[in-house]
Parts: sequence; structure tokens; C-alpha cells
Amino acid sequence: MTYRSNTSLKNIQKARSLYIRSCLFLLLSLFCIQGVLGSYILIPMDAEIQNEHLKAYGITYWVLAKQEKVKWLLNYRGGSFLIPNSDELEKECKIRGVSYEVLSDAKTESILAEIASPSQNMEAVVLEKAPKIAVYSPKTNQPWDDAVTMALSYAEIPYEVVYDEEVLSNELLLYDWLHLHHEDFTGQFGKFYGAYRATPWYINDKKRAEALATKLGFAKVSELKRAVAVTIRDYVIGGGFMFAMCSATDSFDIALAAEKVDICEPMFDGDPSEPNYQSKLDFSNTFAFTNFILERNPSTYEFSDIDMTRKRRIQKDLDYFTLMDYSAKWDPIPTMLCQNHTALVKGFMGQTTSYDRNNLKSNVLVMGENKTNSEARYIHGIKGKGFFTFYGGHDPEDYTHRVGDPKTELELHPSSPGYRLILNNVLFPAARKKKQKT
Repeated sequence: MTYRSNTSLKNIQKARSLYIRSCLFLLLSLFCIQGVLGSYILIPMDAEIQNEHLKAYGITYWVLAKQEKVKWLLNYRGGSFLIPNSDELEKECKIRGVSYEVLSDAKTESILAEIASPSQNMEAVVLEKAPKIAVYSPKTNQPWDDAVTMALSYAEIPYEVVYDEEVLSNELLLYDWLHLHHEDFTGQFGKFYGAYRATPWYINDKKRAEALATKLGFAKVSELKRAVAVTIRDYVIGGGFMFAMCSATDSFDIALAAEKVDICEPMFDGDPSEPNYQSKLDFSNTFAFTNFILERNPSTYEFSDIDMTRKRRIQKDLDYFTLMDYSAKWDPIPTMLCQNHTALVKGFMGQTTSYDRNNLKSNVLVMGENKTNSEARYIHGIKGKGFFTFYGGHDPEDYTHRVGDPKTELELHPSSPGYRLILNNVLFPAARKKKQKT
């Protein structure tokens, strides 16, 4: 029998020990390299770094649609998004031109620790599910005539179009978020009668609306629109999220206040309005507005004194509104809705440009205002279990949009602060809710 010397055995044991140490070192190095290379992606939303603010929302929605969670870092670098890293995500950011930063675990933990500090007005809100989106709009409308559909299309966020028939069939229950195209819910055909009653498009739109009302069992368009407004109201009360712009905001509340009152003149519905209808309005039915006075002249392009358009005395180059600053930890909802890379947003006009603060209910939150003219531009509230946001004006990048004007090319405005407010609302239903403290 042959025996190895003690020296040989010691050499073998030493070699084994060195081999094991080398393997452990290699494994440790791989873990460290992975941490350095990055486990998370930060999509910054500050003004200096992000080239495609609007498309960044689309990236976030794209991740949520894959059943992955996202952290929305409120008040951190303009409301940035923190997402687990993947080659697919990096590729998608590059394809869409969205600026991003790869973070190590250590850097990610440092950012989250900073945000969690009681001394910082920041919060990390978890986004959990891609909301299913509906746009209430006539099927004949062009998608580029509405700021929300343009924002959704540019950001590559999917949506479906619904109108009166779908609403009255209770199809809103299929959706998490509803946008109201700049509709007239009062049955007065947008109050375009004075300027456009002889134009082919007005005549055709009126005929189509009347035919739809008849098809759905209503004697008048105004009765159909009131029924639709009430159904949408019930959708919100039941827990839905509603966003509206321009004339869809005040005409919606007017329709609710006039649910049992005929406010339409004969050129709109074929019979006279109800005598003394102003005194019969029920403001307890409305979402945001109260004590408003209706515009009785059918030829006047205005619904009521809610709107500030005719009361404005602001030069175009001075027309800006300010976003409010909220506590991210205590009031995450308005903080989410106001995320931006600037607190000063360029103003823009519409049939309903802004809201007279004297007509706002006391429980409505003013999130954006023009202090010079004492007008509310961007408001939010709770109705039942649901939420609503009203945004004055027609197109954030077209100051005086008129009938027949060319569409806005968002490729020229990829970082529009006014359009960012729209997309904040789109992601809002995806958030894990915390009870608002104030």
C-alpha cells in the first residue's frame, strides 16, 4: 500500500481551500457587478433630463399592463417613475426616446430612504394595475380634436371610445377611468347656434343627435343627454374616475342641476323652455359648481356664469396658472395630480376656459389657479366612492383653438406641462390609495 506524505496532503488541502475561496470570490463579484450594473430603472421627470415627458407615461402604462408594479416618486425630480430593470424595458425606452437612468440596489435604497424621510415633502406611491380607459365621444369626431385622445395616442396608451348607447347600456362598469370629450350635456348642441347654425356640419350633427335620441327612446336630445349625465354621475358615485375638459365640465353639472327642468329653447328641442327655470335648478345634484346663472340667449356661445372666458382681462403672454403645492405624505392624491417639472403652466382658452371661484362648492379642491384673475383652472373632488377632475380650456398647446383649426402636433411639444396634467389623471386610478388627510 502506498502512502502520501503529510506534505502532499497539506498541498492538496491548500489547493482545495484556494479553489473554494476563488469560487466564492467569483460569485460575490458577480453579485456586486449585478448591483453596480443596476437592478432598477429610474425614469426622471425633471425639466433638464427628460426628453419625452409625455411618452414616459406611456412607458409606465406599458409596464403596468404586463402586471408589474411601478413606484411613482412624488415630488422627486418632477415626479419620476421607479421600475425594476429588464432588457426589454431598456429597449422600449430607447425605441420611444424616453430618457432613463439605471440604478444599483444601493442607489435605489438611498433614493427611497431620502423620499421616506419626514423632512422631505416626497412620497413613493405604488402603481399596481393598468387602468382600462374609456373616452366618451361621438364616433364621428376626429381624435385630434380632443386633447386627451391626442395625449393618449402620443403616449401610446390604449383607450376605447364609448358614447350614449354604451353609457345607457351600463358599459361604463367595464372601465376604470372615463374622459368626457368636450360635450354639451344640456342638449343645446354646443351653443353653436348663433355662429354656425347654417353650416353643413352643424346641421348634420344636429340630425345625427336627434336620430340617436329617437333610436334610444327619447323624445328630445336634451332628455337623452340628461339621462347620460345621470348615468355617468352614478358611475362616479359607485367608484369610477372621471376626467373632463372644456365645456364637458360645466355643461355636465348644468345638466344635473336641470335634471327635471326644461332649459332649452325651441331651436334646440322644438318647444319653449320652462318658465322661470333658473329658480328651479337643484344645485345639490352637481359635482363642482353651485349658485350659477344660466345664459338664456340661445345665440350666445356660453352656458352660464361659471366660465370666466368673457370676464378675463389677461394678455396672452401673461396668461399662466400656478399649480398648488401639497404634502406628498399626507395628501398624495392632489400631489399625484399636480406632478410636473414646473409649477407654472401656460394658459389656454376654450369654450369653458376657467371657473369663477364664486361658483365652486366648498368641498372642491382648486389645484391650479390664475391668481391675477382669481380664476380656477384645474379642480378636483370626491363624489360618493369615486373621483372627478375638471380642467378648463380646450388644448394646452393651442391658445385659441377654433372650429376647423389644424391639429396640434405633440411631437413639437413632448414635454408640455399642460398635457402632463392630463396624463397624471390617467395614471391616478392605478395607485394604491391612501386616505386623504385634509
